[in-house]
Amino acid sequence: MLSGLLNSFLWFLGILLFINYIEATTVTATFGFTNETDQQALLAIKDLISEDPFNSLSSWNNSLQFCSWQGVSCGRRHRRVTSLNLSSLELAGSLSPHIGNLTFLRVIDLSRNRFHHVFPPEVGQFFRLRYLSLANNSFQGELPSTLSICSNLIFLNLYGNNFRGKIPSALGSLSRLRRLGLASNHFTGAIPPSLGNLSSMERASLALNNLKGIIPAELGRLSALDFLNLYSNKLSGMVPEQLYNISSINLLSFAENRLTGRLPHDIGLTLPNLQNLYLGTNQFFGHIPKSIVNFSSLIDIDLAYNSLTGPVPYNLGNLQNLETINFGGNPLGDENTSDLTFLTSLTNCTNLREVWFFENHLRGVLPISIANLSTSLYWLTLQTNYITGDIPVEIENLKNLDYLAFAGNMLTGRLPDSIGKLSKLQELHIYANKISGNIPSSFGNLSGILRLNLADNFLEGTIPVSLANYSQLEGLELSYNRLSGVIPEKLAGIDSLVGLFLALNNLTGPLPSQLGNARNLNELDISENKLSGEIPRSIENCVMLENLNMEGNFFEGTIPSSFKKLRSIRVLNLARNNLSGQIPKFLGELPLLGYLNLSLNSFDGEVPNGGVFNNASAFSVAGNDKLCGGIKALQLHECPKQRQENGFPWKVVILISSIALFLLLLLASVCAVIHIKKTNKSGPSLVSPLEKRYQRVSYSELARATGGFSSTNIIGDGKYGTVYKGILGSDDQVAVKVFKLQQRGANNTFMAEINALRNIRHRNLVRIANSCSTIDFKGDDFKALIMEFMPNGSLESWLHASSTESEDFKNLSLLQRINIATDVALALDYLHNQCETTVVHCDLKPSNILLDNDLTARVGDFGLAKILLAALGESFSTESSSICIRGTIGYVAPEYGMGGEASTHGDVYSYGILLLEMFTGKRPIDSMFTGEFNLHSFVKAALPDQVMEIIDPLLSNDIQEEAQTRRNGPRGSRSINIGKVKECLASILQVGLRCSADLPSERMDIGDFPSELRKITKILSNS
Repeated sequence: MLSGLLNSFLWFLGILLFINYIEATTVTATFGFTNETDQQALLAIKDLISEDPFNSLSSWNNSLQFCSWQGVSCGRRHRRVTSLNLSSLELAGSLSPHIGNLTFLRVIDLSRNRFHHVFPPEVGQFFRLRYLSLANNSFQGELPSTLSICSNLIFLNLYGNNFRGKIPSALGSLSRLRRLGLASNHFTGAIPPSLGNLSSMERASLALNNLKGIIPAELGRLSALDFLNLYSNKLSGMVPEQLYNISSINLLSFAENRLTGRLPHDIGLTLPNLQNLYLGTNQFFGHIPKSIVNFSSLIDIDLAYNSLTGPVPYNLGNLQNLETINFGGNPLGDENTSDLTFLTSLTNCTNLREVWFFENHLRGVLPISIANLSTSLYWLTLQTNYITGDIPVEIENLKNLDYLAFAGNMLTGRLPDSIGKLSKLQELHIYANKISGNIPSSFGNLSGILRLNLADNFLEGTIPVSLANYSQLEGLELSYNRLSGVIPEKLAGIDSLVGLFLALNNLTGPLPSQLGNARNLNELDISENKLSGEIPRSIENCVMLENLNMEGNFFEGTIPSSFKKLRSIRVLNLARNNLSGQIPKFLGELPLLGYLNLSLNSFDGEVPNGGVFNNASAFSVAGNDKLCGGIKALQLHECPKQRQENGFPWKVVILISSIALFLLLLLASVCAVIHIKKTNKSGPSLVSPLEKRYQRVSYSELARATGGFSSTNIIGDGKYGTVYKGILGSDDQVAVKVFKLQQRGANNTFMAEINALRNIRHRNLVRIANSCSTIDFKGDDFKALIMEFMPNGSLESWLHASSTESEDFKNLSLLQRINIATDVALALDYLHNQCETTVVHCDLKPSNILLDNDLTARVGDFGLAKILLAALGESFSTESSSICIRGTIGYVAPEYGMGGEASTHGDVYSYGILLLEMFTGKRPIDSMFTGEFNLHSFVKAALPDQVMEIIDPLLSNDIQEEAQTRRNGPRGSRSINIGKVKECLASILQVGLRCSADLPSERMDIGDFPSELRKITKILSNS
């Protein structure tokens, strides 16, 4: 008996071994794939990877069995590759078709790299594949239809690539698929109805594409679906009712499409598990269904920017889990005084954090119950409605408010003192109402306020001195009121102040000299007041000033010579004052000045030429009858060349001049009265320039501004973030840096940039206009910086253009390179020596230097910056002291590699390498540099005799062509002195060598750079 059982077991075991042998033989015979094939396929993949910054694939060689290579996993049974995980290694290149030979693959994860070109169609051989992620790469072309052969696929994520064309309908055959991520690509055409066959589908995101047409009703068959995101496409028509019947749905996002129709009246009864509903920026109309209050699990609801009408459901308080509600941008309201009843109901929502009801048609008195909203509330906007009554004193109960906006309503009464108790408030906007009385002195307790806008009201009295307590204030707008008295001295000198708007009040006295302390001031408007005295010379310290409007006051004296230091000024309006003397010639030398108004003053002498004075439409000197000369368009008489003889009848001239002056002043007064009446009649804009610039920016706005974070708008990509070009508002071009929060250290980098740039501003630093820290439509954390857009890209793109044959080929002249080097030196000098706390950049390189319209250089990317508190002998950073070791190879100072602390000497070293690169055209990591031979030694060996042999060939050609052009030019034209040019180049490279010395003590001081480079520029200009 036992013997029989043993024989049966051995027979069964033999059969299993035979089947296994047949299977292995069949696989090998059919496909010809073996362990050796897998190794060859992996090596073929490595061959097409052009960049491996972390040397991650160094283990991929014959010295180690391939199953032990980084990112490679093999099965125990066949020792074939079953998993290829190369995520987040910053690899660049194309993906070899030989990947199709890895037929045992179950997992492929290539996410967060820089792979490009097409994704190989050989993917169809992966019939065992279960997980495929290509997210955040640059794969192009159409999505291979062979993906449909991967019948065991469960997870497919292609987010953030450049895939084009239609979504293959064959994907509907992947019956086991649970997660589908096709968001942020360039897919076009309609959504395939076949996707309704994916009965196991749990999450699907097709957001941020160019899909159009209707939403297929077949998607209503996805009964297991809990997440559907079709945000930001071009879908139209009505939402199929079948979708509103998928009871398992947790998140539903159709925002920013062209969908229309009414929302189903029973929507709240059909989606019991819904937590997130995003239908904003569509064309939905009709009333908001009353059944919406039955979404007992609802956390976020966004119906903004549609055409919804009628009353807001009065019992929204039934949504007790609600955290965010946004009904803004809809003509909601019932044209009666009870439109705001819903606010009382919302007091039941104890988790409420954000309330958005802006640009509606809501009427009625602001209820006292608003003060009983959740104490977790940090965002409340009822802006641009028809709300009346007083602001409740009890508003102080909302102690966690960060943002409060009642602007653009019809509120009356006085500003409550109790607002001063909202200690966490950062933005307060109550402009364009009918508020009267004084500004409470308690407002000075809002020490963390960033922006305060009380413009266009009936406020009176003086500006409270307590407002000078605002140590972080960036924008103050008090224009279009009835304020009187003087401008508080300390308020005018707040260092963080970017915009100060006090126009159209009754302010008197002088402009405080403390204004010079506002070194970051960008806009100052004090027009149409009664200010007097001379313009303070200290204004020269406001080197960031771009817009200065002092029109319609009683300022006297001359234009201070210190104005010549306002190199950033673009708009200067001094009209209708009592200024006298000659118009300074230096105004024509201010490089950015594009509008100048000096009309109706008492200037005399010759009108200068040059700069703004060459464009008649860009400046005005009307009403200054003692002026002469200038361009022909002014039609002024010529200036006298010599003094007249003593016999000239001066008394007659004086009499006639006096009569003319009297008539002119009379005419000016009449014009001024007419102008003021017209101004008051037309009324001020509801949104000031400052308010427009610093309005809160949401995730949806940034997505819309960048075309859904489209890869076509990428202008830079680094380890911790991707930079997109975008348009905010109607025409404001910006750069949006989106941080890769999946990357370790990205969050710290975000905080480093915020901390570094919070209190520093300079014309040669990239300006951060705003930041955004929120969650995206998938519920993931999202952080971004909004920066000014630099149309000429990075210095990197100019120094290392891909091809001289390409249409966008760019080259910098010698003088342009010197000017850029000077700009960077000025930025470093500011960071090291002129900030209250020293800032060390830690990652200075060409890709972090951006160029504006005029090729003025701006230093950016402060993700590795350290703030040194020199006075305390301490340093602050978001990371350890070794953070700078993770700077860019080739630019990092030698001492950092040996554990040295970050210091200004490290930036000087990076600047020295940058100088050498700018004028030789060679990267510090060029393949020619090996061992001890580097860029520094390469330049040092060539100086001074062989300088022309080592400079950038493009620069050398440019110099030679310039010399030839001058030789062949008109007779008498000055020829270029090649000897002087060589001398200049040698001097610049010597500066680079002195900066990039190995020992920190041997390096130059950053403060010496600008003067050295200016000397060189002067020599060059005389050559």
